[in-house]
Amino acid sequence: MATEIKTWQILDGKLESIETNMAQEGRTESYDLEKWITSNPSIVGSDLVIIGKQVATKSGPLDLLAIDKSGNTVIIELKRDRLPREALAQAIDYASDVAYWSIDKLSEVCIKFHNKSLEEVLGASFQDIDLESINVNENQRIILVGFSIESSLERMIEWLSDKYDVNVNAVVLNYVKTKSGDELITRTSIISEEVEQQRIKKKKRFEIPMSDEPGNYDENELKKLLTNYLSRNQITIQRIRNVLLPACLEKNIVTREELKSELIKNDPTVDETKVGYYLTVISSQLGMKKNDFLRQVLKYEYPNNPWEKDNFQIIGEYRKLVEEVLNSLNRSV
Repeated sequence: MATEIKTWQILDGKLESIETNMAQEGRTESYDLEKWITSNPSIVGSDLVIIGKQVATKSGPLDLLAIDKSGNTVIIELKRDRLPREALAQAIDYASDVAYWSIDKLSEVCIKFHNKSLEEVLGASFQDIDLESINVNENQRIILVGFSIESSLERMIEWLSDKYDVNVNAVVLNYVKTKSGDELITRTSIISEEVEQQRIKKKKRFEIPMSDEPGNYDENELKKLLTNYLSRNQITIQRIRNVLLPACLEKNIVTREELKSELIKNDPTVDETKVGYYLTVISSQLGMKKNDFLRQVLKYEYPNNPWEKDNFQIIGEYRKLVEEVLNSLNRSV
């Protein structure tokens, strides 16, 4: 049976049923409901940050797009009345498109909505996590939001959740306007939040091992590791080779902001709104446990945030070695 929520107000010691809905009170899905959820996403799920609304997809505009603390994208589909079974198919269609979006694409959506990069928004929203270790958009979640739900849709959600571990849920809200004019929203979920959080953790297939510990290689092995690594034709590695290391050779300490400026100077085609993301990916490479040889020659600090590397510096005894490796690579080009 479809979930139904009723509300009574206590007036003069008696219960009086309150029968109101958004439409009767002139409230709309596209303005009021979006605004309410954007102001406090916890009403539909914990540890969410909205990064876009009315987001264009191949199948039309997606009501709200969020990211959770684990880096999963969250498709939020809103209805100001009953949630029909068709809402699930529509949300799956959106999710099938979003699943292939790059971090750059998600950052564009975020900048349009917040006027801030994805890195800045996630960092401000989830200050207790290491952004460099999460895998953004590895998995997708669906949350359907309405004020009642068809029994067939409720049955489908429970079946997909129980039998196939699909991360889909429906949140049923109840809008109430009391006799005194106060407006209240209550909620219930088809899948409990505890079950949903357990599934999110289980869906996280792997974490990239991270470390701040430096390597301990002899000079010949270290030179070989650096040369092999910096020879790879990967854009982030090339930015370490052509921007980060030369900047650190030129200056004793290179700040995060200075490195952003160097990235832009090195490639005039770089989108300035994405440079923060480029720096995050570089930092991620430096923090991977397997790249301890990089940390043997290059050190950094965390002066502002526990997840944000800054003050990059080549360790004095390795400056000559790094310079030799870069000169050798440049001669071979």
